[in-house]
Order: sequence, then structure tokens, then C-alpha cells
Amino acid sequence: MSHALPPRPRASHHRGALSGTIRVPGDKSISHRAMMFGAMALGRTTVTGLLEGEDVLATGRAMQALGAKVEKTGETWQIDGLGVGGFLAPQTDLDFGNAGTGVRLTMGLVGAYPFVTRFTGDASLSARPMKRVLDPLRAIGVEVVEHHDNKLPIALRGAAEPVPVNYRVPMASAQVKSCVLLAGLVIPGTTTVVEPIMTRDHTEKMLEGFGADISIETDAEGVRTIRVEGLPELKAQELIVPGDPSSAGFPLVAALIVPGSEVVIENVLMNPTRTGLIETLIEMGGDIAIENRRTSGGEDIADLRVKASRLKGVTVPPERAPSMIDEYPVLAVAAAFAEGPTEMVGIEELRVKESDRLAAVARGLEANGVVCEEGHDFLIVQGKGAVPGGGTVATHLDHRIAMSFLVMGLASDKPVTVDDDRMIATSFPSFEADFTRLGAGFSAAEDAA
Repeated sequence: MSHALPPRPRASHHRGALSGTIRVPGDKSISHRAMMFGAMALGRTTVTGLLEGEDVLATGRAMQALGAKVEKTGETWQIDGLGVGGFLAPQTDLDFGNAGTGVRLTMGLVGAYPFVTRFTGDASLSARPMKRVLDPLRAIGVEVVEHHDNKLPIALRGAAEPVPVNYRVPMASAQVKSCVLLAGLVIPGTTTVVEPIMTRDHTEKMLEGFGADISIETDAEGVRTIRVEGLPELKAQELIVPGDPSSAGFPLVAALIVPGSEVVIENVLMNPTRTGLIETLIEMGGDIAIENRRTSGGEDIADLRVKASRLKGVTVPPERAPSMIDEYPVLAVAAAFAEGPTEMVGIEELRVKESDRLAAVARGLEANGVVCEEGHDFLIVQGKGAVPGGGTVATHLDHRIAMSFLVMGLASDKPVTVDDDRMIATSFPSFEADFTRLGAGFSAAEDAA
């Protein structure tokens, strides 16, 4: 997506209750990994339900540049893989656009190949820290040929004779853990990752599903030790991608705060490392029924029936942060409509997302008449049961900020405007169409720029 185009401001307003059924896009984390594992497996992997947002498509193009064949037939994606160790030196830079997961995990994928790979991205991704993945890659012998204060563009020369590492992840980050595990696939011997706080475990589940030799031990303190054996033969799979719980957060909160609403969200991933938002909203008094539980590809899936509810403020424990780090912006919107303060603590990771999400959320709340207090690693929202609205929110090219505040406008007294909605396509291309079908109101806001 070219940010040379002018921004497209958008406003949302209260039009009445939301009702109906919605199916959110495929899970982003699983979609990225489906492209990567398909490229590393022998044979043809088929994927249905893939999130076709720009981030995932950037990962697909990177896998093509490394020699895999990636194409779509009808509703199904087909990936002809090269086997572990089969990647070819790319002839061009790998441009990941805004895809933080894509770029960090792919750095791991090529870490043990003795050729140079250059990674680039858009302005937002180029401002994000990459030292957290470069440090463990340096430990296995990767040479960082080019970097800009540990930010993109970055060029890596993989280790000719990589060594397996025993790496303790210094922060709760599924991306860092996954980067090291994926690098370990191409390194003879056992690569070990120690994770003090459990984060989303899609990489481990998918490694197992594709046939890797992986073991996981959890001690009494909850510290996880993950070991993967190098040079496995990964076998092609038929994958069905469940709905993204982060994307489900938007209709979930909208149905809770718009009076009289009842919405069913189908096919939502219920992996326990991803359900912190649902847990929190239920604690706040949200009427959320979990129906039709089932499994697919080792992952738990269910439908959510959500009814408008009177919410009350809560304190969200810091240990829940890894299971809902992307959902804090929309939780802050729910908190604004709750009665009493909601305290979110231990959320400094939000400062290094697509934008400084913590600051962006606080400014957006204030612009719409919500009192909040922002600290380095916390946000306290003073809920008053209603939100005045009427403000314009600076999104900083962040899709989750844009969607969260468009949800706020569906229930606030006056419309809420976001300064740009184009980047919503990175994760939820059908957002406005799907919400309009439920009864939401959106309009152009030319004068809001």
C-alpha cells in the first residue's frame, strides 16, 4: 500500500442495535505461519480461510522469493514447498510492508542459510525494533551485514556452520521465540528456547502438526523449555485457518456497548494463549456465550454469542498481557463505556507495536471526552457508562487504533472520526462491509482531515 495517497478520514455513528452473524478474517498469526511452513514442507500444502490482508500476502511473496511456489485457486491457497534447507538466495529485497510477524519470523527462517537476504518495509515497520531477534540470530552465527540502529532495512548473511543455541527469551514475545525455533530447523542438533512467560504457541503447535521433532516441558513456575531437533522432514498439510481472535475483538466489544445488540461471531480461534480479551470482558459483566466448541489443526475453535451488557471496570492482571496484547486498544474502548475505572498494567509492549499504541489510545480517548491516565507501562480508563465522542483520532497508520475508535463511535453520543482508515486492509479488509451488514453506520469525513 502506498502511503503517498492522501489519508481517507472516516466517521462512525450510532444508528441503533447491531444484530446478525459475522465471520472475521482468518487468524493472522496462523496465516503467516501457514505460508512459511508450507514453503518449508515437502509437497503441496493447501490452506483455506487464509487471511488475505496485505501483511500475510507480503509473507507469501517473501516465500516465493526464497523459491517456493505460492498460488491461489478458487478459495484455496496452494504452497509447493522446498523441504527444510531448500530455500534459494533471493534475487530481490524481501519487502514486508507493515508485517512485523512476517519479517521477524522470516529472519529466523533464513538464519542458517549462507547467503545474504535483505529485509525492507514501510515507514511504520522501519521504525520498529529488531534487536530482539538480531541478538539470538547473532548467537547462532548470523552476520548482520546492514542495519540502521537495529532497524530496517536489514541485511543478514546466514551462518555457513550455524550452531544450535539455548536461548532464554528476555521479554514475552512469541515472535522472538518463533524466530529462534524456526532458525533451529536448519541447524543440526537441538535448539532450545526457554520462555519464562508463556506466549501464543502457534509455532509449536504447527511444528508438531507438520511433523517436526519438538518437545515442551513446563516447570512448577510456569517456565517453558521448548526443544526442536534440526533438519526434520516436514510434510505438507491441509490447513483450515480459524478466525482471528484479535479481529473478533471488534464485533465483540461493539455488540457489548451498543444497546440492544445481539451478534454471533463464528469460527473464532479459542487457543488459551489468545483468549485474554474474552476472559476480561466476561469479568467486566459481558454477556458472552461460547458455543459449538470444536478443534481443527490442533487448535480450539468456537462461536461466540454476544449481547449488549452493562460493563463494570476491572483490573487486568499483568500476566494476562501476552494473551491479549493486540486487544488492549479495543478493551480501552469497552472500558470507556463501563462504570468505574479499568486498570491495565504491564503493557509496555504496546509502545513498540505498529505505533506507540499506548499513547495513541490515550490521546484518542481524551479526544472523545474520556478521562484516562497513561504511564510507561499502564493505562487507567475512568469509565462513566457513556462516551461523549465528537473527536478526531490520530491513527498513526495503525489498523487496530483505527478499528477500535470506529467501534467507539457506534455507541458514543456524537460520531467519532479517525484520520485514516486505509490501513485497516492489512488485517480486516471487509471490516466496514461486515459491520454495515450488522447495522453499523459509517460516513466519509472529508472535513476531518
